[in-house]
Amino acid sequence: MGKVRLALTPWLNHGWQVPLYVGVHGLVSSPMPVGHQLLEIEFDFVAHRLRLRTSTGSEHAFALAPMSVAAFHRRTMAALAALGVAVPINTLPSEVPGAVRFEDDEAHAAYDPRAAATFWRVLVQADRVLRLFRTSWLGKASPIHFFWGSFDLAATRFSGRLAPPHPGGVPGLPDAVTREAYSHEVTSAGFFPGNAAWPHAAFYAYAYPTPAGFAGAPVEPAQACWAPALGEWMLPYEAVRTAADPDATLLRFLQTTHAAAARLAGWDPTLECELGRPARPRAVRGPDAGRGSTA
Repeated sequence: MGKVRLALTPWLNHGWQVPLYVGVHGLVSSPMPVGHQLLEIEFDFVAHRLRLRTSTGSEHAFALAPMSVAAFHRRTMAALAALGVAVPINTLPSEVPGAVRFEDDEAHAAYDPRAAATFWRVLVQADRVLRLFRTSWLGKASPIHFFWGSFDLAATRFSGRLAPPHPGGVPGLPDAVTREAYSHEVTSAGFFPGNAAWPHAAFYAYAYPTPAGFAGAPVEPAQACWAPALGEWMLPYEAVRTAADPDATLLRFLQTTHAAAARLAGWDPTLECELGRPARPRAVRGPDAGRGSTA
């Protein structure tokens, strides 16, 4: 689905044209232009089906079940063809060391419906809190979106200032993509299910460039820790799941990590605001606001 989005959607700042979004039944694309029509694709983790639909009213779907990556690739491209969508894609997986092209991958063939649905339900809860966190920033901020290459749900804020060129070097990701994504100063936070460097589900927070002193900044809750190998603050998923108030625990982590990075990097404090409320415009701080960052 991500490769189809990459092929059909004009490039947007920081690669925002390619992520997926948390939906009411799973992970969905936003509408993608196909000529004068629109295409939408959904991983439905309730009914366990891949759904493809267009603005002409046409729809095609098939069951999500154990099958090889190659078989899934064939079925997906056949479904697109049945809808009249011809879209050549780069079939080499992104951000995966030693990647095998989709059409050649007969080794990976597992599909666990319970695990897929559980992962999606975790994303639903994380998405709710990240959406609320996003409302306390008046500056440029990303949507809450799921990057299929790194498999993380992310929320990013921008200071508006240029950043030094990113060094690149991400496996399976052109350096030009990374450098465009990090062209300006950011703080970013989100959820990911773990990887080789951190083999546990966790919430994360980082800044680019990393301001001096960030690793030793006061961050809450107490279970949060700095991961030197990743250059990020990490909060174990279990610490949030088992907290008396999971939403408040996660929000405290998001607020204190951003506040620390913004303060240390000297971000404009007038971009901060209170958390948003339904039907109530956010208050704007005046130009005489003191330096620092509110949590």
